[in-house]
Amino acid sequence: MPKETPKDTPTSSPPDARPKAARRASAERSVAVIGAGPSGLAVVKALRDRDIPVTCFERGSRIGGLWVFEGVNGTSPAYSTLHLNSSRTRTEFADHPMPGDWPHYPHHTQIASYLNDYAERFDLLGAVRLDSDVEAVTREDDGTWTVTGTGPGGRFRHSFTAVVAASGHNWEARWPTPYPGTFGGDQMHSHDYRSPRQLAGKRVLVVGGGNSAMDIAVDSSHHAVHTTLSIREGVWVIPKHLLGRPSDTLGALTRRLPWQARQVLLERVLRTIVGPPQHYGLPAPRHGLLAAHPTLSDSLLARITHGEITPAPGIRALDGDAVVFDDGARREIDLIVWCTGYEVTIPYLRPEQIPGSPEAMTLYLKIFPPDAEGLYFAGYTQSTGSAFPVGEAQARLIAAHVAGAYRLPPRQVRLARYRRDVRAARERWGDKRPAMRIDGDEYIGLLRRELSGSGVRGSR
Repeated sequence: MPKETPKDTPTSSPPDARPKAARRASAERSVAVIGAGPSGLAVVKALRDRDIPVTCFERGSRIGGLWVFEGVNGTSPAYSTLHLNSSRTRTEFADHPMPGDWPHYPHHTQIASYLNDYAERFDLLGAVRLDSDVEAVTREDDGTWTVTGTGPGGRFRHSFTAVVAASGHNWEARWPTPYPGTFGGDQMHSHDYRSPRQLAGKRVLVVGGGNSAMDIAVDSSHHAVHTTLSIREGVWVIPKHLLGRPSDTLGALTRRLPWQARQVLLERVLRTIVGPPQHYGLPAPRHGLLAAHPTLSDSLLARITHGEITPAPGIRALDGDAVVFDDGARREIDLIVWCTGYEVTIPYLRPEQIPGSPEAMTLYLKIFPPDAEGLYFAGYTQSTGSAFPVGEAQARLIAAHVAGAYRLPPRQVRLARYRRDVRAARERWGDKRPAMRIDGDEYIGLLRRELSGSGVRGSR
């Protein structure tokens, strides 16, 4: 099985030798944002709305983050057939609607252009330094932050009063734990999938139950000799349209109900219209509809019923030119596509700068670490809905805090809130990244209340 090439962990940069007064002057009321994807751009806009100087460092040659197809920095997992998995009106930024004549689920090229239009409309591009790879972020003794890295002009080193980590968590491929046996065919991670041409003429096995796995399996069913889809844990497969409207808008209509009540109602609708997953040869979900990340596909179930995709359980072993599944079936395979998710990595922060592990950061409201004033995190969530409005809500609260218009409660109150949120997330979603899990609508509402003044106030 292929192994990931270890990345060099940045060491601490040497202390800034300039006098403290010089550092403070250059950093006065200035913020560094790392990453020019949707969350990073939203932070840049929110800071500029409050007239706070900001510099955004983007390692790629274009803004847009994961929506830059075939970006030169190699971090984007976008593929040629990629479309939104949340609907247009549930994805757009509040202050920059998508064109009304766009489809409900736009193509990735439209989303990339939308983000570029957003940056141009609000004059954000001047704050973005492209092709700038941040290697280390260091807090100095005087409380300022030093950002070092490499850009078009060579090495750079700049001082700021605050830093926002917004570089995302869907770019470092996670490979599965090795299975018994060996496999003589080809293997790839979904991160490296770009086009159905990679699947043409092959016997393909797609492993995983997320949105990328469903998309790739459907692509494969039109171009491969045959396609097998291996899912170890059952998932709810939700059509992108239910009752004649985008399916995620149905959830929005019921968001005032407790999530348990919404789950019962939406499961009943799904079972009535589509039927349970096991009717299609897929494993039965262990969790309720709203207790797992939703998997959306209009085409998967139809391709299964047409015999173009063969469902299979989890993998037991690799066997030369074949794969043996948990039910004992053995199928000859030419190519395995591992849709096994991503590691959460923040390579420019040292382990001691990350409050907890990257997948379980101790963050108040998923933003504020307990002991590093001036360091913020944006976009490190796993939401039931689109990440765009979540990032926008986080951006506004970050900017308000930098400007002194929003104050945090005492440390012990923040930690208690963090523990309560993780406990509630674990009860709903289980043990998979509970510190990152949010109900998108509930979370956005919470941040809006905090910003409007109904949240707890305390020391900054």
